[in-house]
Amino acid sequence: LSTVDYSRYELPEFARRSTARVGTVAYGNPPFAHDSFGRANGRYLQGLMRRLDAPIASRWLSIALRRALMSRIDTPQGISGADFTAERAWLLLRMGESVAARLLVQSVDTEDYSPWLMQTGMQVALANGDPAAICPYADRGAETLPARGWVLAQAMCAGLVGKSKRAEELVKQGTRSGSRNDIDTLLAEKVIATGASGARAVTIEWNSVDRVTTWRYGLAMAGNVEIPDRLMQGVRPQLRYWYALWPRPDPALRVADAELAAANGVFSNAGLVDLYGEIAANDDGNSAELATARDLRTAYAAARAADRVTAMRSLWEAPGDPRRHYARLILTARAAGRLPASDELSEDADLLIASMLTTGLSEQARAWQSVVARGTNGWAMLTLADMTPGARISYSDADSYRANFDRRKAQLFFAGLAGLGRLEDNDAQRMASALDVRIGESNRWTQEIDAAGRRGDAGTVVLLAALGMQTYRWSQVQPEALFHIVAALRAAGLENYARMIAVEAITRA
Repeated sequence: LSTVDYSRYELPEFARRSTARVGTVAYGNPPFAHDSFGRANGRYLQGLMRRLDAPIASRWLSIALRRALMSRIDTPQGISGADFTAERAWLLLRMGESVAARLLVQSVDTEDYSPWLMQTGMQVALANGDPAAICPYADRGAETLPARGWVLAQAMCAGLVGKSKRAEELVKQGTRSGSRNDIDTLLAEKVIATGASGARAVTIEWNSVDRVTTWRYGLAMAGNVEIPDRLMQGVRPQLRYWYALWPRPDPALRVADAELAAANGVFSNAGLVDLYGEIAANDDGNSAELATARDLRTAYAAARAADRVTAMRSLWEAPGDPRRHYARLILTARAAGRLPASDELSEDADLLIASMLTTGLSEQARAWQSVVARGTNGWAMLTLADMTPGARISYSDADSYRANFDRRKAQLFFAGLAGLGRLEDNDAQRMASALDVRIGESNRWTQEIDAAGRRGDAGTVVLLAALGMQTYRWSQVQPEALFHIVAALRAAGLENYARMIAVEAITRA
């Protein structure tokens, strides 16, 4: 037994962090207020989080939800601070937000980890390809949670600090009831070998493996083991987003996943531009990714505005997946924002405005107001993005959009307008009837989100809004749901998010 007195290394009581309010603030992410979930019971919020099938349809709502979950939030009644943190981190992971989940989990002192937070913490560490993050609580986890993974985690931690004999003993202990040559054990041994001299050589064969689990993904990343394409093709979207955020793989290998992650709010405009910048700096061949990087450089730096727009058009037209098309609008947002508004570019004004608004560049987009005609996509986006307090539009103006586009886009435009309070009550009722958008129908979800909006419980509104968008495809988002989401966000003081979600709806319809 060890004779080291570990008490000398423990934090004094005054330096420990309370679990009564847990969270963190990422640079550039405006936090939610500490009481954003109001007086909602912890078990109620836990149930909502567990019901949410993420990722969700909206990029902007995903961004809002990430910020709400990460912020320094009061622990509600009915649940411990550690367990509430675990629920938030687990939802962030399912959204693909591996880095945000790690920051949240690390905002609790490991001495205060509950069994649920230890389990979640392990998943977070694996999603970030960082098994060493498990080490501070691996022994407690092995004592508390009877699962083989915890013994192998202890073995990895021993190996990473050079205790190869102890690591070997623990691997044997963890494989007493099974084969030592299964993929999960071999990947753990691969990690052990990175820190322990004399460890046995480990060869990873994927031929008999039929799926990628979080354990396999995380240890493969940590051990610098390539996962075959056939297995990566079948993973859920969030794992692809984890991969996009993992800094080690070649940028050209991550960029397609990074674009998908951007469409879901996990990757930013700046992140995408930087990633293509790395490709341009490191790739001297003729790959498609390098061609995209060169077009992007032209979009930002060409001397003539027409050449910049031509490059942007090439970027917008390339992807076949609608989500990647939207990601390309995100990619060019700041390049579009640098263009002077001009009638000469009116043919591309709709997409330039859409591109700017993917990242919330409302001021730059508003400069194009005189370029777009009433009833066009660009006009509709600027109408929804209008920051003027109490702004209203007439029935005839709203109806001009319906005359130019299909019923689906018209319904979403109306839902956004009505939710933002841009129509007089009589006009809203008349248009709702004309488009068959039943904004007055009520169910338990509409009652709860409307009530949360009236109370100003911003965090609860965002969580309930996400439940109303549990789909990967905008085609499955109902106009009625969009109306209640936008209206509740506005009522709760989140009008900026409400406006951008309304714009996103018609952009992606």
